[in-house]
Amino acid sequence: MPRSNDTGTRTTTGRPARTGRRRTLRREVPSTVGLLADPGDFAAMRGYRSFAFDDHRDYLDHVDRLLRSLAAQGIHTTVALFDAVEYADYCADRGLDPDTPGARTRFTAALGGATGGLPYAGQSVDELVPLLVDAAVRQATWEYASTLLAEVGRCADCGEDIGTASFERAAEALRYLVDRAGPGHHHLVCSVPAPEEQLVAVLHADTGPGGRPRVDGRDGLDFVTVLAAGLALGGPGGLVLRSTTEGDRDRVHGWRLDRGRLVPLSAAAVFNAYCTDADTGEPVGPEPGVEYCPGYEVDEPGPHH
Repeated sequence: MPRSNDTGTRTTTGRPARTGRRRTLRREVPSTVGLLADPGDFAAMRGYRSFAFDDHRDYLDHVDRLLRSLAAQGIHTTVALFDAVEYADYCADRGLDPDTPGARTRFTAALGGATGGLPYAGQSVDELVPLLVDAAVRQATWEYASTLLAEVGRCADCGEDIGTASFERAAEALRYLVDRAGPGHHHLVCSVPAPEEQLVAVLHADTGPGGRPRVDGRDGLDFVTVLAAGLALGGPGGLVLRSTTEGDRDRVHGWRLDRGRLVPLSAAAVFNAYCTDADTGEPVGPEPGVEYCPGYEVDEPGPHH
């Protein structure tokens, strides 16, 4: 006689029902896919006999089909860049044989815990790769800026941690920047020359008619960290805010970093900065429909030198 299990599924042996429950449970287990986007990384992995692919395009096509298959099953999947050098270091540090699927699985699982990956949202692999590269660059920028803040030390006068104080000032400055910009869509870029590389952070914020700005949490953290590094280092740098409001001209404001403070630029200075080619120094024609405006006060002088 057929019998009913606790899910209401009728079965003579119980096996189909157990299989169905396992499939349901599988949909609640997230997956991580490590993507060899760079041809050099792919070539390095071909040196392992257990690696099954010898053509990069064919590999990318297989990954594309895998991602679509996981999505069709309702499985949440994170995609992260697979770096062959980091993989080799990971295996060496843990005494793993890198020429095994198990080692690659462990490394990929570790990638899933990092913040440089992206949730798969149905994009093709060709669309996904530049998004992943951008996410990896943002992650590396945040890590470097965070390291600079941690290493700047304490104030010789009061003993306060300069990195922490600079982060708090940067967060407050961002609030003032967006609040005073008014309603509209705001595009902010902060650039800070650092000892090893140029730190650049980009942020998009939207302020509705009610005056409450919406800022993405991770992008806001990246932006504040880079700005804080600029304040803490006390060197040069710059910040530009471009606001777009429906039915009005775009407005561009600018600031320069000077001795640990955001200093507003005049309208003429903003115009010159925006209308000069950064590579050649040659003048560039002003953009139609854009108003070049002075910066406004957003940052009080810090007590640390």
